[in-house]
Amino acid sequence: MLGVKKISHVCYETTDLERSLDYHSAILGLTDVGREDGKAFLTSTIDQHSVILQVGTAAKCSGLAFQIGPDEDLGEMARQVEASGVSVERESDAQPGVAELIAFHDPNGTRIEVFNPPPASSVRLKEQGIVPNKLGHVAFHSLDAERITDFYCDVLGFRVSDWLERRFSFLRCGRDHHTVNFIGSETIRHDHSAFELRDWSHIQQACDYLSRNNYRLIWGPGRHGIGHNLFIYHKNPDGLIVELYAELDTMSDEALGYFDPKPWHPDSPQFPKTWEMTPRLVNLWQEGFPPEEMLKV
Repeated sequence: MLGVKKISHVCYETTDLERSLDYHSAILGLTDVGREDGKAFLTSTIDQHSVILQVGTAAKCSGLAFQIGPDEDLGEMARQVEASGVSVERESDAQPGVAELIAFHDPNGTRIEVFNPPPASSVRLKEQGIVPNKLGHVAFHSLDAERITDFYCDVLGFRVSDWLERRFSFLRCGRDHHTVNFIGSETIRHDHSAFELRDWSHIQQACDYLSRNNYRLIWGPGRHGIGHNLFIYHKNPDGLIVELYAELDTMSDEALGYFDPKPWHPDSPQFPKTWEMTPRLVNLWQEGFPPEEMLKV
């Protein structure tokens, strides 16, 4: 089976393109690499773009993009998706650096794009802003978490890293513990997008930088139980939730099947499993569930 290898970028619609562009560039610290067809493209470093912004009637996450291997057959991936009963479009030169892509919609209605890796960007990390290493993962609410999890595993080759009570899945397509999350819910919506920082000191610097620029944290600092990453959350100017994280679990060897050992793991070795919700699972440093502001649409 052909599977995607990494997340490439996330697409947002915004009611105020200039405001959103300013946040992603000056605050988050991505590099503005230009505009094309009414869209703004921003990157962290080696990817052609990590975020695409375009004007819409409401702020939302409208799409995700993934890469397959450089020598893998995009046509084979298209046939694999079509075999699941999903219609696939083929597009040429639709984005800077991307010669060809396939596009389709997942069971949530999110537009998914898949392509071979474009040439690596020559952009260097900025010196202004938070400046994350990369786009790490994106989480969504779904009416049926098991159905959409099966789609990503059976059609796109994701693997399940963990479940929370069979209603919240964590899926990986590379070494990182999760690249997408799906939360069983009564609505379909974006939950948060997450960008990786270097370490704890980078998170501290991000907290100070957000504070100096009048962005307050809505949750954290803390350490999640599932994935075991350090985290902070805030909202961007469109009201969408952004997570900044470090020390996410990784699985270096799929054949061994356990996550690279860490001193804070409750199990040794730490294998994928189904977790039961406890007051400390969402934040190992403090009992309690996410604040109400995290749960608002």
